[in-house]
Amino acid sequence: MRLSRLRLRHFRQHADTTIDFDGGLTGIIGPNGSGKTTILEGIAWALYGTPAVRGTREGIRSLRAPARARVQVELDFELAGHRYHVSRSLTGAELYLDGASSPIANSVSGVTDLLRRRLGMTQQEFFNTYFTGQKELSVLAAMGPAERAQFLSRVLGYERLRSAQALVRERRNVIKGELSGIQSAMLEADVVARLLRESESRLKDAQERANAALAQLKQAHERSLDVAPRWLAAQQERQALQEVAAEVRVQESNEASLARDAERLDKELAEIVAAREELARLKAELEVHKDLATQLHQMEALFQEEGRRRALIQNRKSLEEELATLRERRARVEGASAKAASAEAERDRTRRELDEAASRAEAARTEWVRDRQEATTRRESLLAHYREIKDQRERLADLGPDSPCPICTRPLAEHFREVVDELDGKLTEVLVNGKYFAARVEQLDEMPTPLRDAEAHEQQLAEQLERQTKALTDLQLQMREHAQLVRDTTDKEKRLESIVRDLEAIPSGYHVTRHAELRQRHEQFAPMAARYARLGALEEREPEVRKGATAVQRDLKKVRARLVDLRKRQSAARFSDADFNTLREQHEQAASELRAGELAALGAEKELDAARTARAAAEQARQELARTQERLRTLTADRRLHDELDRAYTDMRAELNQHLRPEISELASSFLSELTDGRYGELELDDDYNIIVLEDGIPKPVISGGEEDLANLVLRLAISQMIAERAGQSFSLLVLDEVFGSLDDARRHNVVELLRRLHDRFEQVVLITHIESVREGLDRVLTVRYDEETGTSRVEQDEATDGPEHAEDIYETAETAETAEAAAPAGAGGADD
Repeated sequence: MRLSRLRLRHFRQHADTTIDFDGGLTGIIGPNGSGKTTILEGIAWALYGTPAVRGTREGIRSLRAPARARVQVELDFELAGHRYHVSRSLTGAELYLDGASSPIANSVSGVTDLLRRRLGMTQQEFFNTYFTGQKELSVLAAMGPAERAQFLSRVLGYERLRSAQALVRERRNVIKGELSGIQSAMLEADVVARLLRESESRLKDAQERANAALAQLKQAHERSLDVAPRWLAAQQERQALQEVAAEVRVQESNEASLARDAERLDKELAEIVAAREELARLKAELEVHKDLATQLHQMEALFQEEGRRRALIQNRKSLEEELATLRERRARVEGASAKAASAEAERDRTRRELDEAASRAEAARTEWVRDRQEATTRRESLLAHYREIKDQRERLADLGPDSPCPICTRPLAEHFREVVDELDGKLTEVLVNGKYFAARVEQLDEMPTPLRDAEAHEQQLAEQLERQTKALTDLQLQMREHAQLVRDTTDKEKRLESIVRDLEAIPSGYHVTRHAELRQRHEQFAPMAARYARLGALEEREPEVRKGATAVQRDLKKVRARLVDLRKRQSAARFSDADFNTLREQHEQAASELRAGELAALGAEKELDAARTARAAAEQARQELARTQERLRTLTADRRLHDELDRAYTDMRAELNQHLRPEISELASSFLSELTDGRYGELELDDDYNIIVLEDGIPKPVISGGEEDLANLVLRLAISQMIAERAGQSFSLLVLDEVFGSLDDARRHNVVELLRRLHDRFEQVVLITHIESVREGLDRVLTVRYDEETGTSRVEQDEATDGPEHAEDIYETAETAETAEAAAPAGAGGADD
């Protein structure tokens, strides 16, 4: 891995910092709290997110950042021949590959997971190996023996063997389970052989029974073919004879029916002749009845007109009474129109007065509510402000001169009393204003007198308007009633005139006694008239009856001729019931034998199919047994192979772990010899991975704190070099944070020279320190300073002893003090250690 560029925006105390990384030995130097370690944290946050930085997510944003400023870290680096650009903010992240325009991951978790897979390490493994700090130098010393061995195996990639061995064992367990399942479900070979023998015997017996059933069926079929034609001819002959008998019965029924019709028509013709004689006698008597009927019809018409006259007289009387009532009601509502106009004008005047009074009352009410709300709001705001200042003053009083400044968070020291006096003055001012607004609120709690008078006047006008509106409504109802009465009076007068005209048009001359006499005489002649009508109808049917009688005689003659012919055919038939019954018995016996043969053949066929199925099942069981045996042989071989792999992985891991400690010890010894100018030439790791320093080949029982840090440092360098050599991808980056704390100047110089000589293994080494003396020997120096006025960190590139001849431009442009204070006067960003 090789860093190319880092940009920090509003990340802790870095407002907008950009750093371009080169190869070689780069130093980041600055006093404590200037923001050096924050640069390392920016790299960690870009790669692994919030869990990789100190504090919480809220502490990442700079306190001097504007309200809507975006916290963002952008990191460009190279890994395994590819260029990566990662951009991470508080709410999102994106990862680009080889300068592509679209990201390969665009979520916080997605970017973190993808980078973890590409780097091949978790956050803890990565930063405990390639990012080394003074506090982390003793990370191995703090572990137990098993933890140290596991950690080294994991960071050196040996744990991949454990993972592979776990997969082998998992596959072996699956194979064992499958073997057990197959063996428990597999049939025995002798059982399969017995099934085959039984199915063969059953198939042979079923074939013999099927052949016998087919022979029996063939014989029954031949007998059926011999009887069938004779039985069919007998059935046809019997059916023809039955059809003749049925037609004889039908023709005999038709003959009887036609004879009855002929007799009925003869009797009806005799009645018509008698009716013609009686009609001549009744005709003379009914001449008198004809004039009587005319007179009765006229009298009936006069009777109906007389009833209509009485109904019209009753209607005329009712209309006259209704007209009198309508005229009386009409007189009572006269003049309502004039009264309504006056009442409406009075109501409109009152309504205008009410609107004006309501407007005045609403304005007064609004002003009162506004004043009361404003006073209440001001009182609550002052009360909250008073509590805030009081709490702040009490905190300052408890802490004394060591209290942090509310603006820059640095100790107040000699400015403590000034700040306390200023807070006391603010408390007094807020208390005076609060008392004034509290009295103002109490004063405005009661409704003002002008407002009460205005509301009372408004209520009076509203009640008066209600009374006037009700009176106007009554007058309007009277106006509508008057109009309706005028229409009703006109309609009823027209109806009365129509009734008078109808009465004058009704004819007179109706006599009750004459009407009764005519009705009585008409009733006496009514039976004779009915008799005459019936006889006349009967006489009119004479042609139809004569025609029907002729047709009946003709049909009767045809039916009788057909009966003679049918009876001759019956006499000529030679059908015998005894012969028919004998032939039927023969046919039924043949059919029964045929059905029995078919059932026997069907049963034999089913038994043969079942035997064939059983034979196929037995054959399938034999084939399945062969396949299962082959599968058992294959699984057994696979199980033996996985057993061998498991033992091989165990031996390989033991061999690698056996060579792990000597290799690390050899590399660390070479680094230690160079750092101590040959005083300590050897460093070993015992069986518990404890560090043992040898002096002249003798273990040194007690080492100083600086020597212990030095031993931990060379051990970490050795681990990093082994990872760089053995990892699947090359890691060329090494970052050391404050590793010179307990070393003297000579050892510091040796560490720098050693790191320079490791350039072929680690092309990019970054040293973070507050010690100025290490500038000599560095290829490139970045100086970090904290600006007290703006509350931001600045990063500048300086000339190094062995570095470029000229200093480059400033890599970070901090905001001016005026801009920072105007944007967020809340305090400085997060501090470094």
